[in-house]
Amino acid sequence: MSFASHAGAGAGDQQHRCCSRTVHFVLVPMMAQGHTIPMTDMARLLAEHGAQISLVTTPVNAGRMAGFVAAVEEAGLPVQLLELPFPAADFGLPDGCENIDMLQCKDDMRKFLEACGALREPLMARLRQHDLPPSCIVSDMMHWWTSDIARELGIPRLTFSGFCTFASLARDIVYRNNLLRDLTDEEEVVKLSGFPTPLELPKARLPGSLCVPGLEEIREKIYDEEMRSDGKVMNSFDELETLYMESYKQVTDKVWTIGPMCLCHRDRNTMAARGNKASLDEVKCLQWLDSKKPGSVIFVSFGTLVSTAPQQLVELGLGLEASNKPFIWVIKAGNKFPVVEKWLADGFEERVIDRGMIIRGWAPQMMILWHQAIGGFMTHCGWNSTIEGICAGVPMITWPHFAEQFLNEKLVVDHLKIGMEVGVKGVTQWGSEQKEAQVTRNSVETAVSTLMNEGEAAQGMRMRAKDFGIKARRALEEGGSSYNNIRLLIQEMGNEQNASEAAII
Repeated sequence: MSFASHAGAGAGDQQHRCCSRTVHFVLVPMMAQGHTIPMTDMARLLAEHGAQISLVTTPVNAGRMAGFVAAVEEAGLPVQLLELPFPAADFGLPDGCENIDMLQCKDDMRKFLEACGALREPLMARLRQHDLPPSCIVSDMMHWWTSDIARELGIPRLTFSGFCTFASLARDIVYRNNLLRDLTDEEEVVKLSGFPTPLELPKARLPGSLCVPGLEEIREKIYDEEMRSDGKVMNSFDELETLYMESYKQVTDKVWTIGPMCLCHRDRNTMAARGNKASLDEVKCLQWLDSKKPGSVIFVSFGTLVSTAPQQLVELGLGLEASNKPFIWVIKAGNKFPVVEKWLADGFEERVIDRGMIIRGWAPQMMILWHQAIGGFMTHCGWNSTIEGICAGVPMITWPHFAEQFLNEKLVVDHLKIGMEVGVKGVTQWGSEQKEAQVTRNSVETAVSTLMNEGEAAQGMRMRAKDFGIKARRALEEGGSSYNNIRLLIQEMGNEQNASEAAII
């Protein structure tokens, strides 16, 4: 489905073109919102610099991209969706189950990954039939099978993990040295030798410890194909992770930092349209924020895949109430537990009506973070949320749950020094809520009060966060590090294509 004319005028024409439009990127995201959203941002950034983009998706996920579709169509960018039927029923999933957030239980993940792998032949056929031969494939690292397609077509395959460089380097050290192989104690502390700064974490908080059905069988394949790939595209910028980027480039062939990708959204309308349709009236949300003092509101959001236990939600709410600070609290739609809804209705919402806004479902996170009233961000430390907080220049309270989130917390708190820990006691296994609250209301109250007050530590975090926000925006401006890396990436993929065509002739 094409939705942008090659000759259209708009944002793409406002950039200085660095190459011919015949450089054709095929982007293959993992079908989960946290993986897909940065790839739609990547599509827009590359298209603004003149590349032709085919974004691979499925019918249900295409429907979720309505905001993205409208935005690139209005901007006249050379982007098209390449829809493939998703064989859910063939692998024991309900028809229409085409996104990780639609899985009924974590055991369905194996079926989902197998269904994704079955897209190999249909995608190959579509690319062979395409009017414009692909120059390269940029795929989520989970889609290891796209390497086979790239090899058959004789084009580069670049990987995208959605991780920061800090976490990617740590993951590489863990995997390359088999650091977890003989460890049975989940709390045993592991030192990462070769990391440019001291880093140690319990086994349970390191890459490779996440227990996901279906992932264990292909984890080694994912890593092997990632190492064989022709390079990596990173959603970061050089000024944020200079030391770690230098080390990472020593262990991997080519790395292009072209972020923060979310900064392709330059106004409130495109920020609000990013991702799923918002579960609230954006105008009312902005009016509520406009009524608050600058830097006075704490924003609380834990992403799309985190499932929080009812008791923990209650503890979190009571901690926010006790802090006496204005807040916006996003409660995931799937967390509508009757006991929590009853607790909210039995007095909590009334008690905080003047200073608290609760959003049930999807929130326009970027739009909220960029409002001047926001003074802090309590986050699960997924990299999308973390980099969005950095771009907004907002200090953070870190509440990681699983996967690389604990490494992102280390980067934010110990290295960038733009956040503080709430004090998570354990690790949440993906797809399973903890039976008990891991963070008490007192810990929440203390963290919020500390960050939102005018103490010396909080002021230091706030100043450093604003400085990184400025550097993030400069990175994508003309002449900035990420701007230049985008141009170099497109140029190199064009050179690869030209060399391949010359060899055939």
